[in-house]
Amino acid sequence: MAIFKKVPHTYTIVFSIIVLCAILTWIIPGGEFERTTKLVDGVERTIIVENSFHHVDNTPQTWQVFSALYKGFTNQSGIIIFILMLGGAFWVLNDSKSIDVGIFSFLKFTKRLEKIKIFRKIGVNNIILILIMSMFSAFGAIFGMSEETIAFIIILIPLAISMGYDSITGVCIVFVAAGLGFAGAILNPFTIGIAQGLSDLPLFSGIEYRIVCWIIINIVGFTFILRYANRIHKNPKLSPVYENDKVWRERGDSNMEDLKYYTPKAAWVMYIAILASLIAFSYYFPETTLKIGQSENTTCVIPIATGLFALLGLVSLRKSVHFFILNILLFTIIFLIIGVMGYHWYIMEIAALFLAMGVSAGISFNRSADEIVKLFLEGVKDILSAALIVGLAGGIIVILQDGKIIDTILNSLAGTMQDAGKITSVGIMYVIQNLINIIIPSGSAKAALTMPIMAPFSDVIGLSRQATVMAFQFGDGFTNMLTPTSGVLIGVLGVAKIPYDKWVKWAWPLILGMVILGFLLLIPTATMNLNGF
Repeated sequence: MAIFKKVPHTYTIVFSIIVLCAILTWIIPGGEFERTTKLVDGVERTIIVENSFHHVDNTPQTWQVFSALYKGFTNQSGIIIFILMLGGAFWVLNDSKSIDVGIFSFLKFTKRLEKIKIFRKIGVNNIILILIMSMFSAFGAIFGMSEETIAFIIILIPLAISMGYDSITGVCIVFVAAGLGFAGAILNPFTIGIAQGLSDLPLFSGIEYRIVCWIIINIVGFTFILRYANRIHKNPKLSPVYENDKVWRERGDSNMEDLKYYTPKAAWVMYIAILASLIAFSYYFPETTLKIGQSENTTCVIPIATGLFALLGLVSLRKSVHFFILNILLFTIIFLIIGVMGYHWYIMEIAALFLAMGVSAGISFNRSADEIVKLFLEGVKDILSAALIVGLAGGIIVILQDGKIIDTILNSLAGTMQDAGKITSVGIMYVIQNLINIIIPSGSAKAALTMPIMAPFSDVIGLSRQATVMAFQFGDGFTNMLTPTSGVLIGVLGVAKIPYDKWVKWAWPLILGMVILGFLLLIPTATMNLNGF
């Protein structure tokens, strides 16, 4: 009986889903929509032509379950390379023990805060977790942070472990918090911007109710996470990933009290080199236009950041090379935010930024070129399994697309809304978006696929197009934290070393609760006269 109780490896689970999808291509009739292009916010989007669905010959998948792996790796190559470069860069940085020093100093600071009565009553740890989650939720709601969370996982899981929590808590305060913000999007250009553009609605209209929804979603989600975190803090062995976290605990077991603090000449050289580079960037980019939704603010943000780096770098160098490397990490994150909001950076630019961070940290710590390369390769090797599972999961989408059954599934689901009332219709739209999100986790791709069908249909039944966009928004966000086709989720779990089956077992009550909450928040959009609806 023991063999039946053994949970399959994550690779086995994902490959089994690929095989199941291949079987469905033999059962579900083939079908296609006609597609055309539409200009949305200055970008051409491929959309479905209304009432254009037609059946086509079946394309059953057989041996393609193996070629789908190749295509999956090809399609997800960006995220795969992104993960490998992050793993290598952070391994170089971790060699210096700088993050351990930072966590040790942070925990000493929080212990001092516990002496203050109000902080002790609320709980310093609770305040820290809420502040971190609020920040990442805001990032998800405003500019659609998703892939970027993988980089922060490597930083904040060691912090969570050191605070007495587990890796699930670390994933929650970054990835889940950003996911809650993504679902309750306020100004997210990748979901709200595209969906409203395809629905011919004013960009980011109805923001007042969206802000209310974002606050409610955060309160419910944060409460669930904090209750779990506090339970684990009292008894870490209750964690479903206690054994998996052994590798994280071993990495943090070094005695910080005995660590030697010093600053080699190489760190000063690196400081001068980085500062000179930033001064050059400040000269060529004296002003940057930061975009948040439709609002724009042009300011000399790069020169300001350069000045701060010059000051904080000098202070940190006088203290220890470890604090200087932490300073490099801090400004890596600052320039990541500037790049995303001001220069439309994506994973290529972010990966390059973190690679530069790793090399700078290695040089500052007086490592030779060969030593840095060796450390980088060790990091790549350590994180390789996380990168491979992303490519494997990409094969699921390949099978469904090549089997020509995605459009058939969508058309069948859309047909269920016939002769339904407003609340029922918006509920069905919501269910459809959740189901499609399991297959197509990309928000922009799903908007282009579904909104040309949903928006005109909402006119027929007298439902606000804004309500249809909200159904898409919620349906796009929550299940991203559970679907095995999400390269970001699989990448996050791989980096965190959390088995997919353990994550699903832990996360499904939270996701189910958020899905139910999403439906309740949709009811006012169909029954009340809300501004922008």
